[in-house]
Amino acid sequence: MKKIYIVLLSCLALGSCDDLSELNVNPNLPSEASGTQLIANAELSLPSLSASPTGEFLAQYLAETQYVTASLYPAGGTSFYWLYQGPLMNLQTVLINAENLDGNEGPVANQLAVAKILQAYYMWHITDRWGDVPYTEALQGADNFTPAYDTQEYIYNNLFTLLDEANEQIVSGNISNDIIYGGDMAKWKKLGNTIHLLMALRLSEVDPVKGQEEFNKALAAGIMTSNDDNLVFHHLANANNQSYWYSQWVTQNREWWALTETLVGEMKPVADPRLEVYGQPARKTGEYIGLNFGETVNMNTEDYSLLGTAIYAQDAPVYLVTYAQALFAQAEAAKRGWITGGDAEAEAYYNEAVKQSVMQWTGSNEGAEELLSQPGIAYNPANAIEQIATQRWIHLFMHGYEAWAEWRRTGYPDNLVTPGGKAVPRRQMYDALEASLNAANYNAALQRQFNGEDGLYGRVWWDQ
Repeated sequence: MKKIYIVLLSCLALGSCDDLSELNVNPNLPSEASGTQLIANAELSLPSLSASPTGEFLAQYLAETQYVTASLYPAGGTSFYWLYQGPLMNLQTVLINAENLDGNEGPVANQLAVAKILQAYYMWHITDRWGDVPYTEALQGADNFTPAYDTQEYIYNNLFTLLDEANEQIVSGNISNDIIYGGDMAKWKKLGNTIHLLMALRLSEVDPVKGQEEFNKALAAGIMTSNDDNLVFHHLANANNQSYWYSQWVTQNREWWALTETLVGEMKPVADPRLEVYGQPARKTGEYIGLNFGETVNMNTEDYSLLGTAIYAQDAPVYLVTYAQALFAQAEAAKRGWITGGDAEAEAYYNEAVKQSVMQWTGSNEGAEELLSQPGIAYNPANAIEQIATQRWIHLFMHGYEAWAEWRRTGYPDNLVTPGGKAVPRRQMYDALEASLNAANYNAALQRQFNGEDGLYGRVWWDQ
């Protein structure tokens, strides 16, 4: 500060110094973020796609041990603004400034490919939660404060194209500043194609022909082949990058969540080895006991299995797109006839999916073979889709929004409860601000999808 004062006095004395703006520039700090820094910043928002009590309630993984409110599915809007203003705007900035990207941070084509893959992943998440949303006219800043809503069908088709572009433009050479894969483009390529594969399966009930086509295109392009390829956000054991659940459970001392009776009921009878990771034995009995979802009377922290210590560790990983998901998807595709092999291939993929899920969550294959030999778990052609869907639901623990989307698509598990008589919502409502700030487009989207009503039970395009 003293140096600035001295320079200012010199300017006044000499009557010179035409441009003072340079005085506020710190030469040791960059004036704007580079492309890979913007990508890294967008990556920092990835855990928020999973770390959410609301998502866990929609999938009925967790029940509230006190202050029972959100698990009763109250009506009300949920904001998507932060997703546009934060990660998506960062990624869009990369994509529209290709000529300014620094090749010293890795091939420009690869920087663009990663930005496209992440943009597709975020937009997929958004449209699956809300339905029709701003897309084509979004991310224009002051040029358009009232973007039109694109249909979910259009968004899906556009994202398939975006992922194709990303896959085709990847060249040799890693990128810098990547906090997910350390710049490894082989892993980014597999991730993009795996997202494509999972999106394609989402069309099973609304457009199976298109779904099969896109599924096989992604499969041919090369998907995940091991747990090493998983999209995982690794938190750190420090306050600057710690797990959301750690901040809730430890920092704020909120023992507010127990495993649901539904989840424990699926896992405990078959000695599922993942249960010891997902939750803790009840303090009073030392047994795994689930809390009825939406319970408003007999809930406490002593009688039920609270969230597992590994789940709320300060450096707990957040699993977002995984090899086991890809295997479950291939099992279902084989059963549906989307890929060859029929029940033999479906069983093989299903068994491997369960094994890889156990490995992911426990770090060992111990107990996986025994689990697969249990009645009801061992592959049965007569109810294979239900088995695949239920095991996928168990695997997706704590990634509630994704599990909820798959439940809406398949209907499994088919024993989710209705707290207070309220069914599981089929979508989330738009933020109430949209009704005033973007009224015409908001109302047009509601009329097109839900006969004008913004509620929790309208069905998005693929949820037929």
